[in-house]
Amino acid sequence: MHEMLKKVHFIVDGRRVKCCFSSTMNLMAMQQTVLRMRSKGFLAMAMTGALALVFSACTNGPGVYVPINDSRMPNASVASPQLSKARSGDNVSSGEAFAKPAKERPGLATTWGKTVKQAVGDLRFTRASSGPVGVDAIFYNNHEGLEAMGAKDMSVNAMQTAAGGIIEWGIKGSIGMLPAYKSWTPGGYRRFAQGSHGAGYSIVVKNVCKCRVQVVLSVDGLDVLDGKPASVSRPGYVIEPGKTLEIKGFRTSYEAVAAFQFSSVSQSYANLRHGDTRNVGVIGLAAYTEKGADPWTWMPSEVQQRSTANPFATAR
Repeated sequence: MHEMLKKVHFIVDGRRVKCCFSSTMNLMAMQQTVLRMRSKGFLAMAMTGALALVFSACTNGPGVYVPINDSRMPNASVASPQLSKARSGDNVSSGEAFAKPAKERPGLATTWGKTVKQAVGDLRFTRASSGPVGVDAIFYNNHEGLEAMGAKDMSVNAMQTAAGGIIEWGIKGSIGMLPAYKSWTPGGYRRFAQGSHGAGYSIVVKNVCKCRVQVVLSVDGLDVLDGKPASVSRPGYVIEPGKTLEIKGFRTSYEAVAAFQFSSVSQSYANLRHGDTRNVGVIGLAAYTEKGADPWTWMPSEVQQRSTANPFATAR
């Protein structure tokens, strides 16, 4: 009997230990009754039934997540950090269970916030070329982190142009655009935004040209449409001429997103889902123009130049 219980114990994974412990206790109580039975046949039948109860309780208990299909949006949903961990089914080794906790990295990252309604819109778009017309990035951190990074050389307007001037974009907080800065680095000027732990934010992109554009966006190195490692070649949101799009979170379905929320690095979506925090603290954008359209026709600069043309320019 002891050996049989020992085998049952080692079959159980960490998520069902409580369930099996309870069932094992019930089995031991039944054993006392069974031992009073002198019939070997009855003993074998009783033990078989008891073991069946143990395995039934341990495999069919409540709280088991059903994995969802997290393939490429817009065909399916993004997996939440909890579903991703439940899906892996990996057992924790004794070394991991008693290992010294990793030191928390300072500064901000982005976590999986509350569900917000936001329709995905029409993603159909034929790109003019295989590569983007422009790529840009905004690095973010709290006040202390930006000071440490030397990121406050100059305050700037939160909405800045990118991709040759066809778009403007920036980071919006709960009560307006976040404080924005530019700072010189060995690789050139970088943009920075200042956030605070626990606060929500969104990415605001305005199409200032006369044709549709497509933008591929990433947060902490993850694509905002499916939560997988980002690439400029992925599909993106389409913005109509002159319109502004506000992206509020990681997409979870056609109709909703999980809001962007500033968090610690350990509680970031990148860490909870992928266990990788290498790229936390940066928001990326890649812009594409549409096949057959010239986005630079009648740009604001051209309109401005014509509006200020001098009919009596001095001859040279």
